[in-house]
Amino acid sequence: MKIYDVTVCGLGEGPLWHPERRQLFWFNITGKRLLTRSGEQAQSWAFDEFVSAAGWVDQQTLLIASETRLFTFDLVLGDSTPIHDLEADNPHTRSNDGRADPWGGFWIGTMGKSGEDKAGAIYRYYRGDLRRLHDEITVPNAICFTPDASHAYFADTRQRCIWRQPLARADGWPAGEPTVFVDLQAEGLKPDGAVVDTEGRLWNAQWGAGQIACYDPAGRFLHATPCPASQVTCPAFGGEDLTTLFATSATQNLSPTELSAEPHAGKTFTINVEARGQREHQVIL
Repeated sequence: MKIYDVTVCGLGEGPLWHPERRQLFWFNITGKRLLTRSGEQAQSWAFDEFVSAAGWVDQQTLLIASETRLFTFDLVLGDSTPIHDLEADNPHTRSNDGRADPWGGFWIGTMGKSGEDKAGAIYRYYRGDLRRLHDEITVPNAICFTPDASHAYFADTRQRCIWRQPLARADGWPAGEPTVFVDLQAEGLKPDGAVVDTEGRLWNAQWGAGQIACYDPAGRFLHATPCPASQVTCPAFGGEDLTTLFATSATQNLSPTELSAEPHAGKTFTINVEARGQREHQVIL
């Protein structure tokens, strides 16, 4: 992997390739910032609370999840418009991983700001309706969708497990109970963010292991892509033909000695792969 952006994030997360702008956006959660690059030009926007994930609404607008709400953000004007509260009455939680689904809905996880056990949940926002889908989640991650729109994936990093959730064809709400897709407890691996390619393979960033592991649609391990930082957080497909894999990372909780051994921790990386990503789904408000 090569360095895509040298900005060091305490907790880089939520990379999103905007298919109309042909531009990568990502977040520094602890820095309360949205970041992007256009060619050699870097840009960022500061917010007054943690921000972690986004979906694209149109060429100029993102839907962003923060610690208390979902809101639209105008990339040209820099204006924010509230859409829906998100655990706004709970000062101890924040948003984490999220992604738009094939129906134009937006899935988003919440978690305790200090990683409190089972303090979080996973929600779906769809056409004005925000519903809690799964509760007692400690660190929600790996929200992504199969190419045929039949299933969603999600993980709890603390439980070291990724689940596969069947979805209703008509509207994308969960239909039935989730089943285990990959159980990483025996390997001691921590599943973080994930994305699915056009062949249905799931690419999962594994916190602390410095790799993005690829699994086939049956959950069998295929291969791993090493990353220049141990705390790799989330991958995203992008580039003109969606064959570029981006990855965010973090410096959070690394000691001075560990940071010295990892000079690229917290940066954002890129690599060309022999896989094609799905075009990110558009959020329909």
